[in-house]
Amino acid sequence: MQTNAAAGILPAAPRLLMKQKKKGLGDDFFKYFVASVASIVLVIIILVVYQLISNSRLSIAKFGFGFITSSTWDPVAEQFGALPMIWGTLVSSLLGLVIALPLSLGVAIFLAELAPLFLKKWMITTFSFMVELLAAIPSIVYGLWGMFVLAPWLQTTIQPWLIAHFGSIFLFQGVPYGIGMMPAGIILAIMMVPIITSISRDVINMVPNTLKEGALALGATRWEAIKLVLGASKSGILGAVILGMGRALGETMAVTLVIGNTPQIKTSLLEPATTMASVLANEFTEATSDMYISSLIEVGLLLFLITIVVNVIARYLVWQASKNLVQSR
Repeated sequence: MQTNAAAGILPAAPRLLMKQKKKGLGDDFFKYFVASVASIVLVIIILVVYQLISNSRLSIAKFGFGFITSSTWDPVAEQFGALPMIWGTLVSSLLGLVIALPLSLGVAIFLAELAPLFLKKWMITTFSFMVELLAAIPSIVYGLWGMFVLAPWLQTTIQPWLIAHFGSIFLFQGVPYGIGMMPAGIILAIMMVPIITSISRDVINMVPNTLKEGALALGATRWEAIKLVLGASKSGILGAVILGMGRALGETMAVTLVIGNTPQIKTSLLEPATTMASVLANEFTEATSDMYISSLIEVGLLLFLITIVVNVIARYLVWQASKNLVQSR
């Protein structure tokens, strides 16, 4: 009986091994195929960097590191310095971040911690969808709204009031042009809100409920429990903030329409300025000399490198926060 049973099983064993072998070959093929497709992204990034460097070599050879420190932008004399663009990019992004951070964090805390206490699930979903819908609005629409609605309102209402009451402060000195650093920062803040809010909400939701429940059981107030949750998710929130700033650094059309596009360094938020993205949008089609084109491409290279560094840092912080929260569950 045992011999017959073994005889009946043995012929099936090779077939099973062959099936497993075929399955393994299919898995290996799929793995290498997907890996090769994913590597295309890395290749594209390398090619982009190569093209930017090769096409900006004239500017790099002539100006060197002085291209970053010089504030002269004179296409007629072919003297170019990117400091005003770097200044405008960083200041407008930081201004937008200052406005967007408390608003975004407040909305994220409300959706993750407070809304479930008195709102139905479909209401929370609808509210979250409306916040995330801000990210789907094209930037040109934000720019047109800023140019025809926000800037005139700032010029006639907000900026005169700021000059009258806080004109002694360097941030609010000047003429109420309407356009300038202030509307650019406000529009960037609106565009950063959905990014910071969505990621912060997800990170807060990943904090184990036992942490909050334990704090409440020990007599902590609701706000004290929320502060404990925020402390546990601070790395992820920081990553969300940096991702939002990365979104602002590369914004082009919305900022171009309202910032004034003047290559100057001014401390007042009422003065016109420019950014690296806006100078590319405005002047690339007007560049007539090789040095002019090379300088604009070098501006694009600087913007690309800054954006890559910011996003890599943000992704690492979000990943690290998510990893720590998952391990603590």
